[in-house]
Amino acid sequence: MIITQTPLRISFVGGFTDFQDFWSQEEGAVLCTAIDKFIYVIVNKRFDDLIVLNYSQREVVHRLDDIQHGLMREALRLTGLDHGVEVVTLADVPTEGCGLGSSSSVTVGLLNACHNFLGRSVTPAQLAQEACQIEIDILKRPMGIQDQYIAAYGDLCTFRFRTDGRVEPERLDLSWSQKRCLEKHLYLFYLGNTRQADPILTKITADIGASRPALRAIRDQVWQMRDLLRQGKLDDFGRALHHGWLAKRALSAAISNRQIDRIYHQAREAGAIGGKVSGAGGGGFILLYCSPSQINRVRERLSHLRELPFQFEPQGSRVILNQHQVWKRNIEMVGNFWR
Repeated sequence: MIITQTPLRISFVGGFTDFQDFWSQEEGAVLCTAIDKFIYVIVNKRFDDLIVLNYSQREVVHRLDDIQHGLMREALRLTGLDHGVEVVTLADVPTEGCGLGSSSSVTVGLLNACHNFLGRSVTPAQLAQEACQIEIDILKRPMGIQDQYIAAYGDLCTFRFRTDGRVEPERLDLSWSQKRCLEKHLYLFYLGNTRQADPILTKITADIGASRPALRAIRDQVWQMRDLLRQGKLDDFGRALHHGWLAKRALSAAISNRQIDRIYHQAREAGAIGGKVSGAGGGGFILLYCSPSQINRVRERLSHLRELPFQFEPQGSRVILNQHQVWKRNIEMVGNFWR
């Protein structure tokens, strides 16, 4: 049995410049962080040759081609697991349409579990590349590539997307206390509804040519906001988050709506400096930057929303249980005892 733990993420700025239609012409970049909310994937050997999948539904099939869950089907196919296996996924928060990169975390976590189940070690770069291959090249999802990379690498990072396809991760060299201070200014609230990101992302993809100047400005904000964090100018970072949200919101009418605009306005009136809707927009979670001295006023104003406490997560997808290794260590311990 293998169990992997893969983080969800928050993207601060740079979203949509990680789409190939953008970075194949000029470099894209994002600033994002993994958070301590996880997707867990369990892969276990079965006595029979069936493939059994347990997620929000249950599938029992004889052949890979009969699997309805596209991400699971293609991850099993890519890694070569085609019979006699059971897969279970668990999540800390509602996953579909939450805007925290959950589908990519499932893909990365399942790939990691399958490779280790077969005795293969994999790098974060390989996990991210294979997840992109499945989600974008095989399943043709209209999406960028930041989610796969932050799920695989973890931590608070920038990613630079080169025109030749190379992805360059850079962990922000902030101290533990600097990260904790930033965490104390960031708050997530659940908007109470999920949404299908694909229609929004399809519209953005179709309009990338016309949106290129706006996306270029959004990309350049990545380096500005990174430098503000390094300099400890947190409130300036919060104000930049606000301006980034306004720029993102202007890309498409589907990114926000009256309810989201009203909630964001109420939060700002109560003391929040900046914020944004997570992921493609339209629903899921709203991230707010707010001074700790003002957050209770914001919480009171948004009392109808459920808050999701979180911290930054320094690690990407990892194996938290490898039963074969545990069994091997136990045998070695017994052997050492009798020597």
